[in-house]
Amino acid sequence: MSDPVSIYDAHADAFVARYESVSAEAVHSALLEYVRQDSNLIALDVGAGSGRDAAWLASLGYEVVAAEPATRMRSEAQRRHTDPRIRWVDDRLPDLAIVHRFGVAFDLILLSAVWMHVPPFSRERAFRKLATLLKPGGVILMSLREGPSEPDRPMWPVSTGEVEALARMHGLAVLRAVTSDDQLGRSQVRWTAMCLRLPDDGAGALPVLRGVILNDDKSSTYKLGLLRSIARVADATPALGVPHPEEDVVDVPLGMVALNWLRMYLPLISAALPQMPGNSGPDGLGFAKAGFRELLAYNVVGQDLRIGARFSGDRAVAVARALTEARSTIVKMPVNFTRFPNSEARVFRTTSSTAPRIRGDLTLDRDILAAYGSLSVPGHIWRTLQRLGPWVEPVLVDEWARLVRSYGERMGRFVAPGEVEAALAWLDPARDTLLARLTAQRVLKEGQQITCVWTGAKLDLGSLDIDHCLPWSVWPCGDLWNLLPASPRVNQHLKRDRLPSASALAAARENIIGWWEQAWLPDDALRPRFEREIVAALPVIAGASPEDIFAALEWRRLRLRQDQQVPEWLGVRKVPGESLS
Repeated sequence: MSDPVSIYDAHADAFVARYESVSAEAVHSALLEYVRQDSNLIALDVGAGSGRDAAWLASLGYEVVAAEPATRMRSEAQRRHTDPRIRWVDDRLPDLAIVHRFGVAFDLILLSAVWMHVPPFSRERAFRKLATLLKPGGVILMSLREGPSEPDRPMWPVSTGEVEALARMHGLAVLRAVTSDDQLGRSQVRWTAMCLRLPDDGAGALPVLRGVILNDDKSSTYKLGLLRSIARVADATPALGVPHPEEDVVDVPLGMVALNWLRMYLPLISAALPQMPGNSGPDGLGFAKAGFRELLAYNVVGQDLRIGARFSGDRAVAVARALTEARSTIVKMPVNFTRFPNSEARVFRTTSSTAPRIRGDLTLDRDILAAYGSLSVPGHIWRTLQRLGPWVEPVLVDEWARLVRSYGERMGRFVAPGEVEAALAWLDPARDTLLARLTAQRVLKEGQQITCVWTGAKLDLGSLDIDHCLPWSVWPCGDLWNLLPASPRVNQHLKRDRLPSASALAAARENIIGWWEQAWLPDDALRPRFEREIVAALPVIAGASPEDIFAALEWRRLRLRQDQQVPEWLGVRKVPGESLS
């Protein structure tokens, strides 16, 4: 049987004309009550075709991800429908691998005339992938084709019973199933429109996390340390998590988990705060072996342990040794003893490898951290930590502080109120824009022109600010890709701490890419740091083009908007004769 994608590509013009001849409202009339008008919602259109439905959803206020694997269809759809709230991707069922990599959860997923193209042996997997992309309370709207296949398009039989069985298997409720005639007048073709909803408690991850944090027996703080280490990866460096192709799990570099572990425990060790009852060494810190102690001796602090950090000589050896020790502790203890409630099944799995030998310098990048092995996180737990991390973390810290105080009492060591919380504070890098300013100064001295990325106004050293594209106040990220030249009026008065809207970011695309190509990419010293920071924070592969990096920035903006509901900035509307500098 031929690949339907090649058929749609070969006859793209005819298919686009056919789809655009009928309105989205008419096609989906049976399900309109489940399509809300709300600018805070996100939709996924699978098999988006001509873009008709994606444009309709965008007109209702949705941010839309339109997945269409047929190149010519996708190009024509982009030409016809230019709303900046639509993000186009080359992706398809059963995997939707690209969409999954972006870590976005959807309020609505639409499959219009798609399911009959999914082979029956791939449908369980395809449905699981769709279900894991839904927000709790989100809906899947799908249409099932009944009638003979067309000779030029491969199709498989579909049935409402099959979909209902898949829905039950994955915890979705069937809200509606309505059969109607074909909108294009084909007498032998009928369609069944279905609406499926994921209940608000469908994720199932919060009870697991609550059980581990509050209910599990704990002879140390290790389980809390593991959960918080993973939560920090999910929040700050989510691009390091790679969805497994066959299971609903996300593989995270074990070295990154160990790095966050060190960042958390170093201040606790420095303050001699016990992390277990006093039967493990005189200070209850027997797990902190030579590598931990050497980091303190070499004045390595938590903020030094971040993606892109570079160490040399004895400091490099100490960091590598401490990472190896942390990995060993994590694998032997909390991974081994963190179980699902009322079960002996482990929540997390690890694969280990020989720790890298460090000779000379050590740069903490993706490859080095992955060399320590990987940790598999169940997909529903990973997604919950991504979306609800700001609510989960305070509970972790509170329980951690309670445990340490109880250990201190048993050891006769008084732990002052707030002492543990202060040591557990996650200190982000300082809000430092000096490097970007110095780089701008160099660019200007070379005779190049710098413009405000948001207005296009020409800037000089006296009229130049450095703006955090994704605002520091909601996501403290000082990565080079996030530092952009802007006029003081825009940075300090207009945009301030707001997130650029989809249209504002799209309008600044050429200016932002131009700045990257001016400032970071030509510089042999800064380009490696720029690339390391991108790979850790944005959903993009190493060696990506500036255009792909910008597309990944758009995805990160969408994630931040979804997860934290940050107020948006719509951009600058230029008034004739008005200066925007």
